[in-house]
Amino acid sequence: MRQGGQQLHGGPGEAGTAAGAGAQASPDHPAHRHVVAVYPGSFDPVHRGHIDIAKRAARLVDELVVAVYATPSKNLMFPIEERVALWREAITEENLANVRVEPFAGLIVDFARTAGAQATVRGLRAVTDFEYEFQQALMNRNLAPEIETLMIITALPHLFISSSLLKEVARLGGDLNGIVTPSVARAIQRRLGK
Repeated sequence: MRQGGQQLHGGPGEAGTAAGAGAQASPDHPAHRHVVAVYPGSFDPVHRGHIDIAKRAARLVDELVVAVYATPSKNLMFPIEERVALWREAITEENLANVRVEPFAGLIVDFARTAGAQATVRGLRAVTDFEYEFQQALMNRNLAPEIETLMIITALPHLFISSSLLKEVARLGGDLNGIVTPSVARAIQRRLGK
């Protein structure tokens, strides 16, 4: 693409910068860096929408760390150990080689720094999600200007899924097929004593 006669984006085999073909990439250029992102949440429990966001984010980075929040201000169905274990099963089932799961407490920006991450990942389902995530992203930016926020739009088949809604469906005996993985469905049934 050219603007004002200057090359802004090169095609295959082109330098892709205004500096021309003789320019050398800096050691700090992203192409020379191991890019890590953190995908935080309470994940109580992990569902297909979460997994879809993780798969798509994992294609953009070298390493994705799913950060399971240990102490959210929510009524939890699963303790932290089980939420982490369910995520690890999902990662194995989906064969996500560059994704790992870790529990965390405290500020996500502190965890991201510890993990060596350059970005956090958030999934967006609706306008209401955007308002909350926008505010949180600005706060995180204020706390850690070096860490970017990547927002990924939820895929259409998963727009209606939320952890709170799927737990209510499970309590009322509804079918969770296609909403959660089989291992998560079994864990929910065990938790509900069914």
